[in-house]
Amino acid sequence: MTGTLYLIPVPLGPVSPDACLPPETLAVARRLDHFIVERAKTTRAHLKAMGHPQPIQALQIEELNEHTPSAAIPPLLTPLKAGHDVGLLSEAGCPAVADPGAALVMAAHRENIPVVPLIGPSSILLALMASGLGGQRFAFHGYLPAKEPERSDKIRDLEKTARRDQSTQMFIETPYRSAVLLETLATTLAPGTFISVGADLSLPGQLVQTRSAKNWRGLSDTVKDRLVVFGIGI
Repeated sequence: MTGTLYLIPVPLGPVSPDACLPPETLAVARRLDHFIVERAKTTRAHLKAMGHPQPIQALQIEELNEHTPSAAIPPLLTPLKAGHDVGLLSEAGCPAVADPGAALVMAAHRENIPVVPLIGPSSILLALMASGLGGQRFAFHGYLPAKEPERSDKIRDLEKTARRDQSTQMFIETPYRSAVLLETLATTLAPGTFISVGADLSLPGQLVQTRSAKNWRGLSDTVKDRLVVFGIGI
C-alpha cells in the first residue's frame, strides 16, 4: 500500500502554531517523519514550534520550490510508494495554493496516491472573507507586473474584468513593493472602485481595510514593508 500525502498548513508569521492550527493538523505533523517542503530551514523551525517529538535533524526533509525541475518531482514520491506518509509544507499558509507544491500534488494524483488537505490559515481566503467584496465569484492572479506600463495596464484590465463579470480580483505583493502598488492602484483605478487591503493576516498587527480608490490616495505608507493581499471590486 502507498502512503498518504498530507497538505499541512503553517502559520502566516511568527505566532504559535496553537493559535492558528487545530489539534488534528498538529497531530498529523507530529507523527510524520517524511516531509517535502518549500524551504528546509523554515520547515525545521515550523516543526520545532509544532512540538515534533523527534529530533528535527533526524527527519527526512526534501525541498520543492520554484527552482525544482519538473524531472525531479516524480522521485519525490518514492517514500509514498514505499508506504510512508509524507507531509507537504509551504513557507507560510496553505501548501499548493499559489505555491510550487501543487506540482507534487498533481504527480501524486497521477500515481493514485491519496491526498489529504488539512485545516489551517490561507492568506487569500482570509483576505477575501474580510474584504466585504463579492466572494461568490473571484480570481487570484498572484503577483502583478513589477514595472510600468505593464503594471498599470494589468490593473486596468482587472478593473474591466471586475466590472464585466461582477467578480473580485485578488493579487499579492511583496513587502518592499506593497506601498508603491497601493498608490498605483489608488491613482489608476476609477475613484469609486473598491480596494481591499489585507496585511499580516492572522498576526497580532494585522490590517484589514476596504476603501474606494480615491480614499486610499496618500495612505500607501499604511502597508509599507508588509506582505499584502489586495482585492479590487466594483
